[in-house]
Amino acid sequence: KTIVIGVQADGGWTPSGHSTMDHRDTAPDSWELEEDAEAPTTAAGLSAAIAALNVNAKPFVPNINAAVFVPSFFQSTAVESPPVSDGRFTLGSCEEEEGGEKEEEEEELPLPKVAPAQPNAPKKEHVNVVFIGHVDAGKSTIGGQIMYLTGMVEKRTLEKYEREAKEKNRETWYLSWALDTNQEERDKGKTVEVGRAYFETEKKHFTILDAPGHKSFVPNMIGGASQADLAVLVISARKGEFETGFEKGGQTREHAMLAKTAGVKHLIVLVNKMDDPTVNWSLDRYEECKEKLVPFLKKVGFNPKKDIYFMPCSGLTGSNLKEPVPECTWYTGLPFISHLDSLPSFTRSSDGPVRLPIVDKYKDMGTVILGKLESGSISKAQQLVMMPNRHTVEVLSLLSDDVETDDADPGENLKLRLKGIEEEEILPGFILCNAENLCHSGRTFDAQIVIIEHKSIICPGYNAVLHIHTCIEEVQITALICLVDKKSGEKSQTRPRFVKQDQVCIARLRAAGTICLETFKDFPQMGRFTLRDEGKTIAIGKVLKLVPDKD
Repeated sequence: KTIVIGVQADGGWTPSGHSTMDHRDTAPDSWELEEDAEAPTTAAGLSAAIAALNVNAKPFVPNINAAVFVPSFFQSTAVESPPVSDGRFTLGSCEEEEGGEKEEEEEELPLPKVAPAQPNAPKKEHVNVVFIGHVDAGKSTIGGQIMYLTGMVEKRTLEKYEREAKEKNRETWYLSWALDTNQEERDKGKTVEVGRAYFETEKKHFTILDAPGHKSFVPNMIGGASQADLAVLVISARKGEFETGFEKGGQTREHAMLAKTAGVKHLIVLVNKMDDPTVNWSLDRYEECKEKLVPFLKKVGFNPKKDIYFMPCSGLTGSNLKEPVPECTWYTGLPFISHLDSLPSFTRSSDGPVRLPIVDKYKDMGTVILGKLESGSISKAQQLVMMPNRHTVEVLSLLSDDVETDDADPGENLKLRLKGIEEEEILPGFILCNAENLCHSGRTFDAQIVIIEHKSIICPGYNAVLHIHTCIEEVQITALICLVDKKSGEKSQTRPRFVKQDQVCIARLRAAGTICLETFKDFPQMGRFTLRDEGKTIAIGKVLKLVPDKD
């Protein structure tokens, strides 16, 4: 008599002669082979085989997949499990023959090195980096690659993205999915909202703001740029792609200009896709892109010697982001992440008045707001005032880059949970201030504006959309006060009847509703603005003085 014993593996009964191994797709012919491979120490026999099967069934407890999304739970188990890999810890290649359990640890280990260092370590300087550039230049992919290289995204998560992307025939997009999280962005491969993520280097803590490149979403991009200290302009070196991004109507020009207006002082230009077959790390192509960009960036107001830094890279392969590239012998500078680390620190006054322009708000056990603290410092249980509505609110909890803290310094991206205000009463563009020193709010102000791109003339009565810090409001130019000579800075004696492209004028603007703003001289972050109309940036300007409303 033959008795067939069935062993449950992977949820299905299989006769013991044809057992299917869990994490190997090959079905061995007999039990002996199984034991040689899996349990060399145990005595031969059925019980050992079943034990081996059970050991190997362990990695497929569904909870382990959940751990990818909830890293903090997993640290405890990662530490307890005895067989820690002995110095052979490599992210790139997990030893296959060590079985599933080893692979678990190999990928779980990088987690603890990021999170728990928070409480007692000295605070690293916070730097906000915005990625800007034309559609499909590779902004999200570079962001995803950096997060992977600095250990913020696990290899397994990326492999999952890679599989999903392959199913949709989009296998080169998988890195960008670390930042483009919603379905629409993934299906089209276009970023819509400003993606957020963070990573740390030895000296600094960076927040990545991944701005959309598409021209329909420029308003979102302005919101992202207004929170940044440092912009990374990504351009594609691939033949034809650089040209479309840069010629009239491309987003490379517009974004560089908006970043300057939003107060970004330092610009790093990443020449991406250098590994493309049409480019192949060629110095000539790199120089050609550089020659075309420099005059334009100069015109926008960046100083090529001090403010701009060019570097070649490839987002998809990760070349020159963390490690230098062997194929690229002519580039001698530091790779991207090391370069970011070596930048001089930004000066910020933590003793100034509290100013936190609100980027976004939502309900989650109370009212939660997001924004970057521009000046001053905020601590838990502090009383603040929400301008322009003058609601007094209390800070219930503070999250800086999703890590809870008790106090925050300028330059940090914060989530605040507030008490004393409803989510419906807040709009993006409102500002949190301390009660002793409120920010100014009003509807009418005088500003100096530069007309950048407008086909016809602009007269009093012209309407446009004003983007100032994170606030978006409709404004009307009610009066043109004088023209300003671009070279000498002299003001005209007579009132102009109109202004046209490339002219600089001082005008009086009136907003449709009350907005928070400061003069450029007092507080530059809240005194610079852009005017947009019909999906184009028409003018950039700075607030010169606030005019009290007569009523």
